[in-house]
Amino acid sequence: MEVKGTSVRSIPEFVDKHFPLRKQEWLNALPEESRQIMSGFIFTNNWYPLKAALTYPMKTISAVFYNGDDVLTAREMGRYSADVALSGVYKFFIQFGSPKYIIERASRIFTTYFQPSEMVVLNVQKNGLKIHLTRFPEPDLIVEENIAGWMERALEKSGCKNVRVKVTQSLARGNKITEFSLSWD
Repeated sequence: MEVKGTSVRSIPEFVDKHFPLRKQEWLNALPEESRQIMSGFIFTNNWYPLKAALTYPMKTISAVFYNGDDVLTAREMGRYSADVALSGVYKFFIQFGSPKYIIERASRIFTTYFQPSEMVVLNVQKNGLKIHLTRFPEPDLIVEENIAGWMERALEKSGCKNVRVKVTQSLARGNKITEFSLSWD
């Protein structure tokens, strides 16, 4: 499974922003393949192996900076990634779109960042919806929580209040899908 360089690039940027004096410590703790990716120039249009370029670097950030709290790490990094991705031109798209529209667009764009993958928006209600990740061959809890953090921040940026995103089913835990349950006031 592969991840687009755009997503990969946000990882060392996150470390640079939040832990600039400890970046080398993080790099030294990475597996060799991950260290090579994170130390080199990350091309936004290239595809990288999911585990080496996303999963292991996030788990290492969790171990080095967050006392092994993968959920907190993933959510913080997902929120940061959304802040970066949804600035500039996309800022207007987020501010003027309905939550349903924003999440439906994001679910279609999702497959351009992870291959192979498939995400479906279901059960849309006034202040909530469910999303099913139906295809993701290399699932991991930290990646699922990262996606949840991204969704949470995207909805906040669109003006939603008291956003809650829960992972209610998980491919990584052996379920047939990963289900994200989103709600807001």
